[in-house]
Amino acid sequence: MCVYISNLHMYVQFVDDDGERTLASASTLTLPENRNARRNDVEKAKVLGREAARVAQEKGISEIVFDRGGFTYSGRVRALADAARESGLKF
Repeated sequence: MCVYISNLHMYVQFVDDDGERTLASASTLTLPENRNARRNDVEKAKVLGREAARVAQEKGISEIVFDRGGFTYSGRVRALADAARESGLKF
């Protein structure tokens, strides 16, 4: 599970390193409730974490390695990881 955070949006990709391909992805762009919502970024990260876990489980992914992409493990990154963990992904 690779995470990227821009100024406006958050992106998550599930990548198969051996096969060199992306298996699934999710972002705040794909969530209609987040496009115009006036929530803080931590709330958006929680929603994205739950959605990313749902998408991964649909593709048969249950265990992951978390790649925070150089971002510190606090705030949005931590909220995203905790929500994905609570939704059933094993880190």
